[in-house]
Amino acid sequence: MANKFGLGRGLADLQASRGTIPDISLLSPSERVVVKTIPLAQIGANPDQPRKTFTESELSDLAVSIKEKGVLQPILLRAVSGRPYMYEIVAGERRYRASKMAGLSEIPALVKTINDTNAMEIALIENVQRENLNPIEEANAYKNLMECCNYELPDVSRLIGKSESYIRNMLRLTSLPDSVQSLVEQGDLSASHARTIAVAENPEELAHKIIADKLSVSNTERLVKAGPRATTSRKHTAKTIDVATVRDIEKKISKALGVGAKLSERRGGAGSITLSFSNRNQLFELVEKITK
Repeated sequence: MANKFGLGRGLADLQASRGTIPDISLLSPSERVVVKTIPLAQIGANPDQPRKTFTESELSDLAVSIKEKGVLQPILLRAVSGRPYMYEIVAGERRYRASKMAGLSEIPALVKTINDTNAMEIALIENVQRENLNPIEEANAYKNLMECCNYELPDVSRLIGKSESYIRNMLRLTSLPDSVQSLVEQGDLSASHARTIAVAENPEELAHKIIADKLSVSNTERLVKAGPRATTSRKHTAKTIDVATVRDIEKKISKALGVGAKLSERRGGAGSITLSFSNRNQLFELVEKITK
């Protein structure tokens, strides 16, 4: 299968070079990759970085370690223009922030030519693999990949190595009101509770009830099932394909495959296509067409 994401050997080179001492050069098949020491004043944060929150205690602990041992793993940068800085962080913002806190003036970095899409991919992979993101940051990162990079659910699943159902459940968090998302970010409401109330008509009210009454996820599920659903929830989404369009789709499928076709759509957009054949030969011909 072709590599849709464009990382390929470049990402392998990045992983192989971690921990390399500064001021050496690495060669990839298509470009020169340089690890060197970069002044912190020439570096800026990536606005598309999935991780938005960095705790003071976390950075302080890392800053102490950096003071004692230095930065053991280079951060990943890409050169940019039209910005108030020369390099933008692709991966390693935590090390960058802690280095500034530790009083350093420069940092070892791997400088690589990376486009916007690949920069977003690498930043997401690094943070998800290290479990650095809170649930809301993770959900928004998946949403941005799908909206900004035109990815489908299976693409994101292959990219990060998590199931489609997991990603789908995480994406439900992005539909919650900002006030409820803040409760999840602060740790007052679990992601499991938040996903459960995402389909409810009154998620904000339910969130405060969960916290006040210390409801379990199973109790929350029963509460949501008994109450009104949001008009945007999958169960209550009206059909969007009219009868004429359904018939037109059926005709196109029948003409392309040479067999009868029946399209059935359920609420929420899910459904099925039934193909009808009249004999064994037509069946084999149909299988041949579909599997080519």
